[in-house]
Amino acid sequence: MITLPPADEMYAAIRRRDPAFEGVFFTCVKTTGIFCRPTCKAKPAKRENVEFVATAQAALLAGYRPCKLCKPMSPAGAAPDWASALIDEVRRSPATRIPDASLRERGLNPATVRRFFQDRFGMTFHAYQRAVRLGEAFAELRAGADALPAGMRAGYDSDSGFREAFARLFGAAPTKANGVLRLCADWLETPLGAMVAIADDDGLCLLEFVDRRALEKEIETLRRRRQCVVIPGANDVLRQTRDEISEYFGGSRRDFTIPLSPLGTPFQRQVWEALREIPFAETMSYAALADRIGRPGASRAVGRANGMNTIAIIIPCHRVVGASGDLVGYGGGLWRKRRLLDLEHASLEREIAEHTEIVAA
Repeated sequence: MITLPPADEMYAAIRRRDPAFEGVFFTCVKTTGIFCRPTCKAKPAKRENVEFVATAQAALLAGYRPCKLCKPMSPAGAAPDWASALIDEVRRSPATRIPDASLRERGLNPATVRRFFQDRFGMTFHAYQRAVRLGEAFAELRAGADALPAGMRAGYDSDSGFREAFARLFGAAPTKANGVLRLCADWLETPLGAMVAIADDDGLCLLEFVDRRALEKEIETLRRRRQCVVIPGANDVLRQTRDEISEYFGGSRRDFTIPLSPLGTPFQRQVWEALREIPFAETMSYAALADRIGRPGASRAVGRANGMNTIAIIIPCHRVVGASGDLVGYGGGLWRKRRLLDLEHASLEREIAEHTEIVAA
């Protein structure tokens, strides 16, 4: 995980347009919906209207668009014309996907394009397309209202295109969801990155980090099987989720009481229930988990069910490890799996130390 400098230091850097911070962070302006380089010549926004992210991908997924003045998505130094053309095309029409076959038709080698975007932006070209596509929808989710504030729209080409992006991901524009089964979605900020939570009135259906590659497919499956649309909003389940996740990361919560409503087969649900029985700060192998549910030898099937879990942290698939104890297979990224386990170990050690001090006293 990339560790950013202190926020005050970054804000001071953008005020003096310090080139030493190029590539270290990007500045996201809440009132305009755009993100900039640290050296952008535009007048810096007020401190309370600024947030900082480590990568352009994080800015895109948060719903920000690149500044037209400092062009944070333009490669530093000389760049081939085809790279700028691809970036502009995706920005103009994020719904139009450009697969490898289309790149070949243009005389471009997909591997070359992938390496270029990976080297310059820290993500592949397909990841860039996905970040732009999801970011437009997630920006509406962050706004948390049926009608976007004018400031949030300022960095976008058109309000209609923006709402179309939301509809493609969640099933319908918020203003057109009346008369259809609706699930509510919320945006949660955590120390390990933003998460999306989706719930009905009975329970939490999905909780995932926004950069999970399978997220689009998971939302599509949820909408199809529930025959519903997803709209920005809040209900009691989402409010409880926000509170308990905050307490978990703050070190004051081990167990969750949030009602859950996951989609899954009977076998998957059995695995997920077993996952919730793994004690806080402890780990278990896939084979041991298979034994626990009475299916010895089914570690591969257990692994697949573990990977199909769409409610991160609360159904703690991060506590499952390989037979050797190595960290394997986490959709949110192995670095997050390690950080979650480290957080739990630190919380447990702190509690033991506090208890020891009380007994000694």
